Amino acid sequence: TTPSVSYELVLKNGNIGKIFSASELPTSDQYTEIREPWVQLTILTPAKYLGGILEMVSRRRGIHKNTNYISENRVEILYEIPLAEIIVDFHDKLKSVSSGYASLSYEFLEMRPGDLVKLDILVAGELVSALARIVPRDQSAEEGRRLVTKLKELLPREWFKVSLQAAIGGKIIAREDIAALKKDVTGYLYGGDITRKMKLREKQKRGKKKMLARGKV
Repeated sequence: TTPSVSYELVLKNGNIGKIFSASELPTSDQYTEIREPWVQLTILTPAKYLGGILEMVSRRRGIHKNTNYISENRVEILYEIPLAEIIVDFHDKLKSVSSGYASLSYEFLEMRPGDLVKLDILVAGELVSALARIVPRDQSAEEGRRLVTKLKELLPREWFKVSLQAAIGGKIIAREDIAALKKDVTGYLYGGDITRKMKLREKQKRGKKKMLARGKV
């Protein structure tokens, strides 16, 4: 599972609750607001990498606050950004875009409300709570497609077709299918009546339907 941050919920009764994973998020009719932690991000980098870093941070919901030239070739960039956007692979991406020369630090600012939703992942029709995550609503479709595409690459094929779905509140927003493994059930037959091969293939189809109905991943 990916690392997560804690979120604050403003419940319908006015109380403030805290959750530490997406699987703990109640249904939307039980709360009025989700708040997420924001931090002040400081990046030090050689000036020639400034453009690439600004573009990368902006794609992660960062709000640019200031750019200070410490020297002719060294820059300090200040951003405000959700903590969830920097805890997974942000450091690796920063090192990549700056050829390893940029460094960062951050400090907590406050909990801010956001338009966030719970993204669920279903494998073969079964909800996998460990893969659920809380994402911005406007990024949910893209994130859902990314997750099911990645799962399609990672999960091994089964003897039945496996559907991978991303959903928000019961609505499917992205889907990929892992094709079933197939055995050649007529390989040992030589010549003869074609109907025998057809019967074997029909029997295989019925078996696939049973496995699809009962199969677990």
